[in-house]
Amino acid sequence: MAVDAPALEDAAAGRGRDLLMAKRSEVADWLGLSLPTRDGEITAVSSIAAATEHSVVFAMDAAALADALGSKAGVILAGKSLKIDHVEEDSRVWTVEDPRYAFALVAKHLKGKEFEVGVHPSAIVGKGVEIGERTGIGPGVVLGDGVRIGRDCHILARVTIYAGTVLGDRVVVQAGAVLGSTGFGYARHAESGEYVLFPQQGTLCVEDDVEIGANSTIDRGALGETRIGRGTKIDNLVHIGHNCVIGKNVIIAAQTGISGSSVVEDGAILGGQVGIGEHATVGAGVILGGGAGVLSGKKMRGPGQVFWGRPARPLKEYLRDLARLRKG
Repeated sequence: MAVDAPALEDAAAGRGRDLLMAKRSEVADWLGLSLPTRDGEITAVSSIAAATEHSVVFAMDAAALADALGSKAGVILAGKSLKIDHVEEDSRVWTVEDPRYAFALVAKHLKGKEFEVGVHPSAIVGKGVEIGERTGIGPGVVLGDGVRIGRDCHILARVTIYAGTVLGDRVVVQAGAVLGSTGFGYARHAESGEYVLFPQQGTLCVEDDVEIGANSTIDRGALGETRIGRGTKIDNLVHIGHNCVIGKNVIIAAQTGISGSSVVEDGAILGGQVGIGEHATVGAGVILGGGAGVLSGKKMRGPGQVFWGRPARPLKEYLRDLARLRKG
């Protein structure tokens, strides 16, 4: 279906209504900057190519900074290490430690209400459910008995949250995610080979500022608790098994699977399609490259250490082994 220019302009205007408006001086305050700045209105962050006088852009290198200086941008966030002639003469350029982070911070402040507060009429809410202030529950959401959800949360369409699950404040759960489901744990009869479900009667606790991607699943504890630490960000199609403990500010990319009773400590980064066996530990600040496999019971340690391969091993070792294979 063809869409004409006026329709596109109307759509853009509609998006704009969801954004806040700020003075340049307010934006400087958000970034902790004390600088003389002419006042003017800032309404959005944007790419350099699409910038207007009301936009904030960022530049990570000298080439991008040169392009930004030639744009209409109202504010240009540039790294302190960048050098370019006559940049001091342009009051639009604000130097910061990390332009990309500063840009994201501005975007967060400018972002207005993204969702409707309250419970959608099609949602199913069980007994004893508690929902905090300014939280939005989307269409088709199912909340089991005794679920507790904090303030300023955003639970999108068709999310299912099983009984007794607890979510902190400012949690975002994308469409189709399932939280607090029954874990995959069975007891096997030695003679008959029959499997019987081991009790899965624990809980799931998701701390403040966690974001959970579409169609991800997190199991409740078996007898204890599964916990997702504050500030952790989980991509789409991630599975976290029962009794897992995920630390604070962990990043987990799409299609990662974490088996039961494993621990991922604070600040770890898990690339796409990582697989972690049961009772494994990924230490604080460890980085697992895409497709890495961690064996059951294995402990991966070393802040900033990069592990790759199946089974996962230090990157230098992995590359050395790969070179040997190529030589035959």
